[in-house]
Amino acid sequence: MMMNKILITESNWGVLAARLTLGIVLFPHGAQKMLGLFGGYGFTGTMDAFTNQMHLPWIVALAVIMIEFFGSISLLLGFASRLWSLAIAGLFIGIIFTTHLEHGFFMNWFGNQAGEGYEYALLVIGIAVAVLINGSGKYAIDTQLVKLLNK
Repeated sequence: MMMNKILITESNWGVLAARLTLGIVLFPHGAQKMLGLFGGYGFTGTMDAFTNQMHLPWIVALAVIMIEFFGSISLLLGFASRLWSLAIAGLFIGIIFTTHLEHGFFMNWFGNQAGEGYEYALLVIGIAVAVLINGSGKYAIDTQLVKLLNK
């Protein structure tokens, strides 16, 4: 069954660490965009900025918000981590090519570049790929879902 292939995971501490790291790092960004927490614009303000200032199609803007907010929460819970990791990796590949590539590799630690480089995005992609390959790891809702599906 396809759902088993997506949800099945081993009780692995390393993947748990990767999954939680990715979820913890992405949650504040998603909460900024969805809820306006951590100094963010909230859903309406973010949609406006993405569509009117950055000229992204509304569906892309919506996907960015949904992936960062619901994806981070799902990763923290270990729910459908492979699917969310694939979405996150795709999102950050898009972010590299639309926003960061022109600024080079390095982040703008000292404020002397026109924008941020793509090193952070590469770290996110690498962690997401590790979770995509290995599943959710220990303490994941996916483990319980597989047990329910196989009854």
